[in-house]
Amino acid sequence: MSAVQAKTITIIGAGQAGIHAAQSLRKRGFDGVITLLGNEGYAPYQRPPLSKAFLKGEMEEARLTFKPEKFFTDQSIDCHFSCAVEAIDTKNQSVQCDGGSSFAYDRLIIATGSTPIALPVPGGSLQGVCVLRDLDDSKQIRECLQDSSRMVVVGGGYIGLEVASAARQLGLDVTVVERMPRLLSRVTTPPISDFYLNLHAEHGVDIRLDESVIEVEGDDKVTGVRLESGEAIAAQVVLVGIGVRPNQQLANAAGIACDDGILVDASCRTSDASVYAAGDCARTVINEDSSVRIESVHNALVQAEHIAADIVGDDSPVYDPPWFWSDQYDVKLQTVGLFNDYTDILVRGDVRGKKFSALYFRDQELIAIDAVKDPVSFMAGKQIFRKGISVQLDDVSDPNVSLKEFIPRPALPDN
Repeated sequence: MSAVQAKTITIIGAGQAGIHAAQSLRKRGFDGVITLLGNEGYAPYQRPPLSKAFLKGEMEEARLTFKPEKFFTDQSIDCHFSCAVEAIDTKNQSVQCDGGSSFAYDRLIIATGSTPIALPVPGGSLQGVCVLRDLDDSKQIRECLQDSSRMVVVGGGYIGLEVASAARQLGLDVTVVERMPRLLSRVTTPPISDFYLNLHAEHGVDIRLDESVIEVEGDDKVTGVRLESGEAIAAQVVLVGIGVRPNQQLANAAGIACDDGILVDASCRTSDASVYAAGDCARTVINEDSSVRIESVHNALVQAEHIAADIVGDDSPVYDPPWFWSDQYDVKLQTVGLFNDYTDILVRGDVRGKKFSALYFRDQELIAIDAVKDPVSFMAGKQIFRKGISVQLDDVSDPNVSLKEFIPRPALPDN
């Protein structure tokens, strides 16, 4: 089936990838049926503030919403919320929902996101044990924080540290328990890990590395946790941030290829020619030997654009390097590129002054940047990677050489 023959698009998932795919299809001129299925009882909303401004009470719920209801009406996007999809029938090209309804498709977009991993210890389901993925989770944590004085965060990743930051700013005593020897071990490198260890210590967070929670204590409600070392730590709320699993169950049951994510090509096509996947649930095949699953808003947007372009027959969007951000206290981290398989790190700037960047190189070639309160380096890095500009380690060993110098300036018009 060619792209121009697709007249009915069904999207499973009303998060960042799903809503942007629908919006991009309309912008690219698709005039067929678009059906958006969301399993939550809310219109599509932003998720990053859930661990930051919304959690601290600095953002009202109404401001989380992506688009007003009128947008979906004007764009002829048929929305069904509180609609949980139970199965995908690839033979008959339809999806079945829990209420008995079904929706046909010429093209299906799976944007089902991911699910937090539960804490697999005794007491892990007690009242006061929370995860953070959706709006209801954030509301639950906000309510718990209002009635608590002590919090334990299990997991020293971005979500755990952002919540720890918010809780400290709300006046709680916070302990972070991380089983690895350093914070953020899955997503960044030792210089950044060390910086955030010191940052949280400065704000009074008790960090326990190389340590695990073996039990959550309490009868019906949390009273504390017990560590592998035997120590007990009192707490009225426990935030579990030990990672997520991609929501690939529907695709897997439908016979679509999965491997810690729904496998997709550069255009986000799955092993079924009529089905696409985007966002946290998708794993992009880079070559025969490697693939990557990127959990970020930017990745969801980029993949949605690729899907829309492929469906309507447009050229693929220009390369846009992956980027991500994290806000903790008054410090913004912005990262661009992928540091996987790096061979060298160069730290430039004032680490003590909380304004620096870590540059990552593979065989002397710049491949990624972690910028801490350094938006100039971050923005320059985005342009460098987007334009395919080669920057070597020796080129930037002098800290006075700005990354901006490697970006060609637009030619001036002839007089």
